Amino acid sequence: MNLYEHTIVARQDTSPAQIKQLADKYSKIVEKNDGEIVQTEDWGLLNLAYIIKKNKKGIYMHFKIKGSGKIIEELEKNEIIDKNLLRYMTVRVKKFDLEAKYFSKKDEYEKKEYKKDYNRD
Repeated sequence: MNLYEHTIVARQDTSPAQIKQLADKYSKIVEKNDGEIVQTEDWGLLNLAYIIKKNKKGIYMHFKIKGSGKIIEELEKNEIIDKNLLRYMTVRVKKFDLEAKYFSKKDEYEKKEYKKDYNRD
C-alpha cells in the first residue's frame, strides 16, 4: 500500500457545514476504493499566496491516506468538478509524520514568559 498526503483548498465563503460535507464526501470515496484515512486535519482559513478565482483566502483540509493510486484518481476526478474547491494537491510519501501539528492554534503552544531583571543596586 502506498502512503499519500492530500490537501484541498476550499473557497473562503464555504460554511462549516459544507466543509464537513466535503470531508465526509472525500472520506467515503477513499473507503469505497479500499483505502484508509489515517488522519484528517482541518488547517482552517489561511491566506493564499496569490488570488485564485477572486479569493484571497482559502480553507485548508489535509488528509493522510493509505491505499492505491486508483484512490487518488477517483479523488481528483471528483475534485475537478467540485465548485467549492479552489485547488488540491496529492503527494506520495514514504512515511507519515503523525506527531507534528503545523497549523495548530497559537494558544495551544506553551507560552514562555521571559522576565527581565531590573534590579539595579
